[in-house]
Amino acid sequence: MTQAKTFEVSKDTEGRADKILATAFPDTSRSLIKRAIENGKVHREDGSLIEPKTKLQAGEVLVVDLARPQVANLKPFECNLDILYEDSEVLVINKPSGMVVHPGDGTDDFTLVHALLHHCPNELCPVGVPQRPGIVHRLDKETSGVMVVAKTEPAYHNLVNQFSNRLVSKSYIALVLGKMKGSSGSFAEPIGRHPKVRVKMAVVPNGKSAHTDWVLAESFSDNFSLVDCDLKTGRTHQIRVHLSHAGHPIVGDVTYGYKPNKFPLIQESRVMLHARELSFSHPSTSHSVSFSASIPKDMDLLIKKLRSI
Repeated sequence: MTQAKTFEVSKDTEGRADKILATAFPDTSRSLIKRAIENGKVHREDGSLIEPKTKLQAGEVLVVDLARPQVANLKPFECNLDILYEDSEVLVINKPSGMVVHPGDGTDDFTLVHALLHHCPNELCPVGVPQRPGIVHRLDKETSGVMVVAKTEPAYHNLVNQFSNRLVSKSYIALVLGKMKGSSGSFAEPIGRHPKVRVKMAVVPNGKSAHTDWVLAESFSDNFSLVDCDLKTGRTHQIRVHLSHAGHPIVGDVTYGYKPNKFPLIQESRVMLHARELSFSHPSTSHSVSFSASIPKDMDLLIKKLRSI
């Protein structure tokens, strides 16, 4: 359904079409305005199309439809989400292990996006459609922990910018194989697509820069370690790849080298990685906010078991 309205260019706003509309509609992102113009949803009253850079003169009348695109026909999924914080712009949740963040090839109808559509119908930012409304970052399916989701378009672009410019602090805790060498350190090996197994990532010479700081939290004999990890970059599977490359695959992470048959007493059910803390600037107030999620029950039970062995 169209939500078109007429707009007349005034003398004090004449110039490029995209800049004129960005000034006239400050609550709409520049990217959405540009996309609307390119898709023919903004045109002159006589029907003639314009481009984002088209120069407009005072008195020209445009027909403008800046309605946000509709989210794909996804069926909302009722789920008891663990909500850490919510206001009109952002939603912070503690994602459970086993939940996929958004729909994709081979996923079902029980992703986080489906659950969000049920929790906040007609409120979730549609940017990222058709499959990723409001999603500004992701956690792997088996990784639990803190995630932030955007409920408005300005919040979405603000948060994406913070993640892109490494202004977000992300802390994880991982249970890994072996005894770490030292009490702290850093991994800085570049990460890219695995040269042979395309669904995996790997340390490769021509990969993208990746930086993970780590601190040893606890050791369990010489077999296992609990490690705090701070991500300075956000490469796909970064912590998993860096720890595996260092000879310390995460417990349960068979994709990156963990061998469950070697430890029959440890009945892990998933990759033992948890996003424990997330800090960012609130999109509207610019105040620094921080949210944390306690170690989940399955991981906590395994840690207690290792202490007793």
